Amino acid sequence: MKNIKLITVGLVALVGGFAIAWFTKPTAAPQEIVKTVSEAPSSSDEHQVWTCAMHPQIQQNEPGSCPLCGMDLIPLTGGSSNDPLVLEMTLEAVKLANIQTSVIGQSAKAPEKTIRLSGKIQADERLASSLVSHVPGRIEKLFVSFTGEEVKKGQKLALLYAPELITAQRELLEALKLVDTNPGLIEAARNKLRYWKIPEDAIKGIEEKGSIQENFIVYSDVTGVVTNRRVAVGDYVKRGEPLFDLVNLDKVWVLFDAYEEDLPSISLGTRIEFTTPSLPNHTFKTRVTFIDPVINANTRVALVRTEVQNARGLLKPEMFVYGDLHTKKRSQSQLTIPKSAVLWTGKRSVAYVMLPETTIPSYQFREIDLGESLGDSYILLGGLEPGEEVVTYGNFAIDAAAQLNNQVSMMNKNVMLKGADHSTHLPDYTESTPDVFKDQLSVVSNAYLELKDAFVASDVQKAQSAAQKVSEALNLVDMSLLEGDAHMYWMEQLQAFEAHGEKIIELSDIEEQRKQFGYLSQPLIRSVKVFGVKDDTLYVEHCPMANDNEGAEWLSREKAIKNPYFGDKMLTCGTVQDTITKDFKNPPMEKIAAAPRMSGHNH
Repeated sequence: MKNIKLITVGLVALVGGFAIAWFTKPTAAPQEIVKTVSEAPSSSDEHQVWTCAMHPQIQQNEPGSCPLCGMDLIPLTGGSSNDPLVLEMTLEAVKLANIQTSVIGQSAKAPEKTIRLSGKIQADERLASSLVSHVPGRIEKLFVSFTGEEVKKGQKLALLYAPELITAQRELLEALKLVDTNPGLIEAARNKLRYWKIPEDAIKGIEEKGSIQENFIVYSDVTGVVTNRRVAVGDYVKRGEPLFDLVNLDKVWVLFDAYEEDLPSISLGTRIEFTTPSLPNHTFKTRVTFIDPVINANTRVALVRTEVQNARGLLKPEMFVYGDLHTKKRSQSQLTIPKSAVLWTGKRSVAYVMLPETTIPSYQFREIDLGESLGDSYILLGGLEPGEEVVTYGNFAIDAAAQLNNQVSMMNKNVMLKGADHSTHLPDYTESTPDVFKDQLSVVSNAYLELKDAFVASDVQKAQSAAQKVSEALNLVDMSLLEGDAHMYWMEQLQAFEAHGEKIIELSDIEEQRKQFGYLSQPLIRSVKVFGVKDDTLYVEHCPMANDNEGAEWLSREKAIKNPYFGDKMLTCGTVQDTITKDFKNPPMEKIAAAPRMSGHNH
């Protein structure tokens, strides 16, 4: 008995000490609790349920060993509260879970909000121009001959043979002979040459020399870079016909994509700091000068324009940029909640509130309404009152215990009485989703599986490269193929895809990348379940020890476990939770059995 006691204590400490027996009301010391477990009621008590401290999904009606890890099972007992929204914990459990709280209150000053944006460098349309020929003629020579060449104002562009210009020079020379009898003819002949943009010094030279100039040089009126060469040597051009298209890149536009939910925080003059991959150590600062009044129907974003001086030519059109938009809320007093206190489950936001004046530590489940993100906090729109104390660390442990006790939790929203069933729900759009969209989603899955293999191999650079492929595959998905609720559901998943995929590309620490991979996996798992697969078989696999024993899922085409969260450290640790084929359907309300199905958890 003593050996069993020591082994049990050691294993519980290894996984964080979240044995469900410590979430009960008695306040005995940890040693006494272990003793109580070993002397628990016999299997003759038909209402007693036994579970594993390390794998709480294991539940059976008699004592024994965990089929996954071999650990002795312990009794599953709940708190004494009759309120399914309140979980009671012992002091020992609170210490082991290292639960920390924070009091909700009004912010002392206007909080600053940072929005991450992506975009491109574009030429300033107002600085584009065309260089034209002002007289008809044949091009004898080009002094500017290729696209991309820089042209200065007053620079030679082309040598032109213009018969009409020769005639005009003769008229000027003949008018000079009649200066005494008809001086008005001279000024008329000069004006004709001026109309064709012939410089004054050239006109004066013709008069002084008394000879006709057969070829004339066309000069540039502006400075810029050639974006299009329209003529070649030997071409005959008409008056006003363009020779070259130019754009001045001394000032450029930076066009950012802003989602609809971000637009209320953006206004003219809002400052943005941005970087570009080609200049990794250089940060540019600018301000918003224009916000597109129309939302793009395909991408669901509006263009936000800023202008940047580019005298040194560091920024080139079509460069990718990543910006941080900084703005302050107008209100001087906002009720906020730390981001660490918020648990997300689909559209719902959840927090746990520590109840005051209770003899036993008690935590109440609350659904809350959140506003915009403000740094490390969210604006709180409803669900909590100033002065209430929310759990900021250890809330996952509380929620796991609540779920195990069949109380209201993130996944147990429908539990209203002890012993009631609970369910999860995903919409089913498999029938209405076109095969073309399923094919595009399959391309995303293929790129994702490369990313999963990179984490199995614990290869940082390979993970960054694979995450970039996931991003490129997402850009090829045509969301216009979906309509109505299906379209909106994909938009929700897409935001998570892009945010966490970008983080994987930016991060260089494999463990931080794996955390983002866990977040990235969820929208893909939901998407393949909701929209379906055409000709594929995917397995949803789960590791209970990932993310500091909070657990995480991933997708695989292999039933055999290859754990991306630990690599070769625990390569075969995990279970198969679901198998997704072309016939997979999400029912309107899926009942969860008391003991979830398992498929080969390995260590």
